[in-house]
Amino acid sequence: MKVERFEDIIAWQKAGELSLIIYKKFKDNNDFAFKNQIQRAVISIMNNIAEGFERKGNKEFKHFLFIAKGSCGEVRSMLYLALKLKYLSENESKKLHCLSLEISKLLSGFIKTL
Repeated sequence: MKVERFEDIIAWQKAGELSLIIYKKFKDNNDFAFKNQIQRAVISIMNNIAEGFERKGNKEFKHFLFIAKGSCGEVRSMLYLALKLKYLSENESKKLHCLSLEISKLLSGFIKTL
């Protein structure tokens, strides 16, 4: 399948799903520094996929996918902290961790095909 719009990219779709969950989950969290950082990191995943795609060159696109992958790692790192700070239950943490890992794997596969 040829990807014609960044909206067709599964990693972008999943990153959007993760973003919504993170935003809803931390909406009422009073640790503003934590909330701001995890929200910025999760949004960075989908935005870098979109920005890289729109640049229309595989080399640049690949660069932005690597940035998105790094942001995905940052989100995962913050999820560990959220669990330790008791901002998330074990179950919530596991669900979000799995989704971020899935996105990371999708990005890795996409990078390899480019």
